[in-house]
Amino acid sequence: MNTIYKQLKLIRGAKGLSQEEMAEILGVSRPTYAEIEKGQGEVTVSSLEKFAKYLGVSAGLLLSADDFRAELDTNKAVDKYKSMLLYAIECGGDDKDGRITKTKLAKLLYLADFAWFYKHLKPMSGLQYRRLNYGPVPDQYFRAVDELAEENKIGISTSTKGDAYMIELTESSAPKTGLTKEEMSFISDICKKWKNRNTKDIVAFTHNQLPWKLCRKDEFIPYELIIQEDPEHVF
Repeated sequence: MNTIYKQLKLIRGAKGLSQEEMAEILGVSRPTYAEIEKGQGEVTVSSLEKFAKYLGVSAGLLLSADDFRAELDTNKAVDKYKSMLLYAIECGGDDKDGRITKTKLAKLLYLADFAWFYKHLKPMSGLQYRRLNYGPVPDQYFRAVDELAEENKIGISTSTKGDAYMIELTESSAPKTGLTKEEMSFISDICKKWKNRNTKDIVAFTHNQLPWKLCRKDEFIPYELIIQEDPEHVF
């Protein structure tokens, strides 16, 4: 169990939590938690399971520093991606009802990440995109949509024709966090360009880009491929 003592301090720093907050999550007093972090206290299985549940990972993963750091980075990227998703709906939704197709939303987020990389040499979310039949998309897109729907931050329905899933913000949507003013402006510019275009248009555009054309089915798409595009064909 020695690894967990170091892990707790690592997690606390990465999550920006105080010892009081960590103690509350684990269900112990702050002095007791302080002793645990020093390696002088005991972490019970029950406490470990409570903390793992809070983080959304397995208790066993907390005992592996390298694996946990990777999982923590992924969770952080997903949180950022959710903020991008909510803002893209706000900016790119239909003027009449605020709805957007699930596929078009995924394309806007792809363009935001890869165009941001084109400009800054780093992605906005940091998630890996995969070449799927209906377009470049991170595996976590589906997780993000499902979780936001469960939290009642977005609503999902079918179009009047029943051939597309439509997504819209709900009244309880959380305020936009995790995005800088520059990132919000960037997403807004992309959405403005595609707001009045249909889903087929944006699908065709992304499928004509090098990141899509140079990768095989189900492969992860290297962000670096977008650098080879002409500026007018980035988004």
